[in-house]
Amino acid sequence: MATTSDIKNGLCMVYNHDIYKVVEFLHVKPGKGPAFVRTKMKSLTNGKVLDNTFPSGHKIDVVRVERRKYQFLYKEGQDFHFMNNEDYSQVMIEGKMIDNGDLLKDGENVEILFHAEDERPLTIDLPQYIVMEVTYTEPGVKGNTATNASKPATIETGAEINVPMFINQGDKVKIDSKTRAYMERVKD
Repeated sequence: MATTSDIKNGLCMVYNHDIYKVVEFLHVKPGKGPAFVRTKMKSLTNGKVLDNTFPSGHKIDVVRVERRKYQFLYKEGQDFHFMNNEDYSQVMIEGKMIDNGDLLKDGENVEILFHAEDERPLTIDLPQYIVMEVTYTEPGVKGNTATNASKPATIETGAEINVPMFINQGDKVKIDSKTRAYMERVKD
């Protein structure tokens, strides 16, 4: 058993007979009244996000997880197939367990969280930044770049993101895999 002082981003715990991963947390000590911890947790079974407040010192049931490196092989329907980088075993994961799964390209390395007791995959963590090639976007209009204007662009996996007006077809861009935000243009 752990307490609310052990809460941190990425912590997996049992809450309401389900396994949740802490996405955000904030320790709050108001001027009046007891301290508390405000959390945003994501269910690892159905993907729902839950906002919850725990009183300071509240006991929580932490789930022991193991992180393993896997390589993305291919997508089949709604399922994603991965290969362990150490023993070459393969695992299939449902698409609903992956945030921004459309940003995965063949050969991409990811971390899969496994429940340590029953070896069940819980969730997948993509690398924080992914470099992709823009396969289609409208050309920018001269004079339209004075503001922070953006335009839609299709990247090599078929996903659509927003990029600045100066990005052209064939450019490589760096994308934040959590927010799908454009970060910068990558030079070859």
